[in-house]
Amino acid sequence: MTDSSARLVLVTGATGYVGGRLVPRLLDAGYRVRCLVRDPARLQGRPWLERVEVFQGDVLQPATLVAAMQGVDAAYYLIHSMSASADFHQRDLTAARNFGAAAQAAGVQQIIYLGGLGDPGADLSQHLRSRQMTGEALREAGVPVTEFRAAIIVASGSVSFEMIRYLAERIPVMICPQWVYTRVQPISIRNVLEYLVAALETPESRGEIVEIGGSEVLTYGDMMMGYAEVRGLRRVLLPVPVLTPRLSSHWVHWMTPIPAEIARPLIEGLRNEVIVRDDTARRLFPDIQPLDYRTAVRRALARLEASQVETAWSDALVTSQGDVSPVVLTTQDGMIIERRQRLVRATPGDVYRAFTGLGGQRGWLYANWAWSLRGMVDRLMGGVGLRRGRRHPNAVRAGDALDFWRVEAVEPDRVLRLRAEMKLPGDAWLQFEARPQSGQETLLLQTAFFAPKGLLGFLYWYLLYPLHGLIFSGLIRNLARSAEQGRNTDNSSPNPSPQGT
Repeated sequence: MTDSSARLVLVTGATGYVGGRLVPRLLDAGYRVRCLVRDPARLQGRPWLERVEVFQGDVLQPATLVAAMQGVDAAYYLIHSMSASADFHQRDLTAARNFGAAAQAAGVQQIIYLGGLGDPGADLSQHLRSRQMTGEALREAGVPVTEFRAAIIVASGSVSFEMIRYLAERIPVMICPQWVYTRVQPISIRNVLEYLVAALETPESRGEIVEIGGSEVLTYGDMMMGYAEVRGLRRVLLPVPVLTPRLSSHWVHWMTPIPAEIARPLIEGLRNEVIVRDDTARRLFPDIQPLDYRTAVRRALARLEASQVETAWSDALVTSQGDVSPVVLTTQDGMIIERRQRLVRATPGDVYRAFTGLGGQRGWLYANWAWSLRGMVDRLMGGVGLRRGRRHPNAVRAGDALDFWRVEAVEPDRVLRLRAEMKLPGDAWLQFEARPQSGQETLLLQTAFFAPKGLLGFLYWYLLYPLHGLIFSGLIRNLARSAEQGRNTDNSSPNPSPQGT
């Protein structure tokens, strides 16, 4: 066996769903790991951060890849667009070609890519076709590629599985379009990670396309009913002859935290059978035993119950605003800033725990009806709404989704900055700070930043200012009270129900 302790592995997509789980597995296996990310700040809070090298770069900017590739033995390509925009396909191909060329120039020996399962000879959806063409683009430069193709990944936080989970949890009688009878071969995230790591020690996998799946072939209806059975829920499927992908995506938008723009490409792909058609995986990786669907579901729910969700689909920068780059906050012309402050008889740690415990099942401490109403309006406008909840009931880290906010920055016991992802005529942030003072007190600062876009943005701010003023005043008052009581406003116990997970 190769001395893995001397091998350097590059991981892209480390801020995303699969990449964020792969990194600790590689470290545990003894590999040196380098992460390529657009925004290194989004890795804050990962328990493995101090054990990896971090390079800032963008696969759409080839010059930024040169340094990251130096000395790399193998590279994981775990990047793909989840969008209904017209140019996502070309962006994916351009990014893959840039990555393959940079790997070839640096002498990388292997690229490992996780793509989408589906018969290439069939009439695949644009999204599935793009996933497979991305693999072809990676191969163009000549570096051997191990391309794994998977269908639905069953795990706490996977977008496809979360869609099924929310529908099964919330709807006793499910109106089902024809796609619920399409066959699929779901696979546990545990098995996916086993394959991804094993590829490094399996030279025979280089240059291969490996279809991977669980031990069962099911329909999407079987998956929903199987989930309900594991949860002890009684559910009925009611088939309907016509429900287009567009209508289905809006149905999913309202029934789950997944926005329509993300749901639609997923649903369009549900018309295609995605099952393993050959035994390459079994031949190359005989020691990996695929789990059955119900076992995978039980494992996913166990992690939810224990609040041990490592990553979630919403970690990725795929939102109602697209993949916009993070913005550095400044006090400049055109930026509206509203700051409140309050002296609190508590430690900075107590104050920090109070404001980092906001959202999800706990709510927002003051005027929860108003926050819920704002979330409902956002959903009507096609935004993310409040239903995403939070990844963990207590912990937050940069990149987390928190209701209709994104955690943009975290400094333990000091700062939490949230960026708004609801539909707005401008850009907005909400920042909390805990500053130590003399006499066992802490200064709690709560600052709202708003950068309006055009006249509509200014009208929005000033028309809603009286309501915002009431809500934010009540919020800082109750945050101070919570901190002084030395608790984290934890009024709920973790459970597998979709709300707030």
